[in-house]
Amino acid sequence: MKFENNTYISGDGVYYEGVIRDVKRSKISLQPVYEAFTNSLEAIRIKENQNIDFKGKIEIKIYSTQNTDQSYTFSKLQISDNGVGFDDKEFKRFNTYKDFTKGFKNLGSGRIQFTHYFDTTKIKSKYQDNGSFREREFFVSKNENYLKRNSITFHKSDIESSEKSTGTILTFEGLLDQTRNIYHTLNDSTLKDALLKRYIQYFCLNKESLPEIIIEHFVFNDKEGKSTISKSDIPKIDKSDNVQVHYSKISDDAKSIIETENFETFTINSYKLDKSFLKHNDLKLTSKHEVIENFEIDLLSLSKNEVIDNSHFLFLVSSDYLDDKDTNERGELDIPNNDIFSNDPNIFNEEVIILDLLENKINSSINHLYPQIEKIQEKHQLDLKNLKEMFLLPEDLDCEIEISINDSDKKILEKFYTAEAKKKAELDSNLKDSIERLNHLDTTSDDFSNSLDEEIERITRVIPQQNKAELTHYVARRKLVLELFSLILNRKLSVQNDGSRNKDEALLHNLIFQQNTTTPEKSDLWIINEDFIYFQGLSEFQLSEIKFKGENIIREDLTEEEKQFINSIGEKRLDKRPDILLFPQEEKCIIIEFKNPNVSVSAHLNQINSYATLLRNFSIPKMKLTTFYGYLIGEKIEPNDVRTYDADFKNAYNFDYLFRPSKTIAGMFKNEGKDGTLYTEVVKYSTLLERAKNRNNVFIKKLTKGENEPPTIE
Repeated sequence: MKFENNTYISGDGVYYEGVIRDVKRSKISLQPVYEAFTNSLEAIRIKENQNIDFKGKIEIKIYSTQNTDQSYTFSKLQISDNGVGFDDKEFKRFNTYKDFTKGFKNLGSGRIQFTHYFDTTKIKSKYQDNGSFREREFFVSKNENYLKRNSITFHKSDIESSEKSTGTILTFEGLLDQTRNIYHTLNDSTLKDALLKRYIQYFCLNKESLPEIIIEHFVFNDKEGKSTISKSDIPKIDKSDNVQVHYSKISDDAKSIIETENFETFTINSYKLDKSFLKHNDLKLTSKHEVIENFEIDLLSLSKNEVIDNSHFLFLVSSDYLDDKDTNERGELDIPNNDIFSNDPNIFNEEVIILDLLENKINSSINHLYPQIEKIQEKHQLDLKNLKEMFLLPEDLDCEIEISINDSDKKILEKFYTAEAKKKAELDSNLKDSIERLNHLDTTSDDFSNSLDEEIERITRVIPQQNKAELTHYVARRKLVLELFSLILNRKLSVQNDGSRNKDEALLHNLIFQQNTTTPEKSDLWIINEDFIYFQGLSEFQLSEIKFKGENIIREDLTEEEKQFINSIGEKRLDKRPDILLFPQEEKCIIIEFKNPNVSVSAHLNQINSYATLLRNFSIPKMKLTTFYGYLIGEKIEPNDVRTYDADFKNAYNFDYLFRPSKTIAGMFKNEGKDGTLYTEVVKYSTLLERAKNRNNVFIKKLTKGENEPPTIE
């Protein structure tokens, strides 16, 4: 069949405006380049089959202009090859949409991508016809002149050629979307990397017979750079395996998917590549030896960022089945998953390969290919186990939420708490429904008693589940705080070992009650005493600046005698900063002092007495502070040494602390004769930690005990 010169080629039975609309622009910006490059490879392969001594060659030229800021603007891109060219037969195929006759299983949709990205694609091709050589020139576009003639191809000419050679030169011009910066930044080096990654499967399988591939970058027609793709650039296949994946079908009762006896064989080729070349581990399906970018299949065996022997792994899966499943939008595979069945069990009526099964089979094979990966998975499971223990997550967490090896700890927790929030919402909704039904119960009805019992049973089921979830988060947080307490006490934090001055006391103080704050309810004072978080109080403020209920607690009407005492012997007593003051109720005050774990506590036994005396004598009358409770906390505590300093301290046997039942706090000046009393404990940080752990572990045992386990007396 001969094609007339200067004519638009209109496909029989094809409405091209509809085709342009239906075949979407590929999300892969370089797709037109890949399509043209694939065509060149195929044209060379055909000629190689005709001539065993033939050596193929592909040249790609990128043309750019340079801007004043040294950036580039794309002008055009040209791909040439010395393949068979477009004879009448090949040209007819090119213009036949959804042509299935070509041996390479092309679908005739590649040229649609040309029109989506470029205003004009110019093709000049030399071919051999019955011993003579001819040259054909044609253009591809979707502009108005073409579509109004129901065409995307304009056949300019087909004439005899004096040159005794074949080949094709394809030129992309007029980038339609100027925001696609990948073309403006394209050069010989970046395109080489893109082609290597895209065609790695093809290159590896044809490593010994690759055509010569040259890529050049021109700026204002001056050659700026040159790259080649040769045998030395092609990585070798590290390992290979074949897996059989059975077809699936809907069961006879239409309630499930079952496997059949029929199967397809899939080949997995793995490449161990330097991490500088391959930025992350990946699993890709391939079609016709090209990597499919638009279809996701999960690599479950290895996280994307895991590095083994300074390398990342690329696993490429190929099969005749995948080649056949490629749609008319190149790289868009038609493979269903289990979700489709869940939404519509009648979606397919014949046997199909299910993506979920394919994914599992491939990942299972990958595990066996590399023992290192199995070890990494074991570590992942151990990390997950530790995470469950740390946050008191359920043992069957894997069943409740879908966990990927790529999920960070944060992502796993987000998934769990999202699932928990949904459960809580459902529980709240059920509780609300029950309460609303209570409002409509008729006490005069015959079944009132039974209906009431049913609602009560529903409510008593819901409330414990709500409480358990809330308590679990509460206890898990406390568990983490105690872990941090232990790390500080054992000097395991990096900040404690960076060579700077010792800050152990400040770290412990801030853990229990942040310095310069006034919110005990947001603190972790429960480590000392559960009740302390419910009192009003503050941490690390000068006595002279402390306010209680908006009013300064130090009197403003100090006498000259009082002022003289406050500042006597250079003490400036009201500038002192108690670590923590709490006010449980009128007339009472709790004073807490922390000491560095390396400091002997015995030398500081009088510090709390001093604070209590100042508060007793100089606080405003309305506070009436007469009863004080002191807690002196450190780690370097020798009981006999404490009693040497003050024999009124007693050992609290079996509880590992010392206490002084009562100490008189002198009432002076205006308070003369109105003494106060002070109860004091001297306790180790490690003792507080052990006590708090024991209290928290009681809750943990209750929470983690199986629902069906019988109650026990402990």
